[in-house]
Amino acid sequence: MAFGDRNYNSRPREFHKAICSDCGKECEVPFKPTNGKPVYCRDCFKKYEPDRVDRRKSF
Repeated sequence: MAFGDRNYNSRPREFHKAICSDCGKECEVPFKPTNGKPVYCRDCFKKYEPDRVDRRKSF
């Protein structure tokens, strides 16, 4: 396996139900939520995620 290669199919992802800490909608996340830590739905997460460079467009 080359550096950076990942095998995402090796194990099925387990999703957990959660309530978005921002908008209050029910959502599913790929990790087990921890008490005291905020959980965001996909839409709200985009608001808090730092701007990232899209590597696909840089080539």
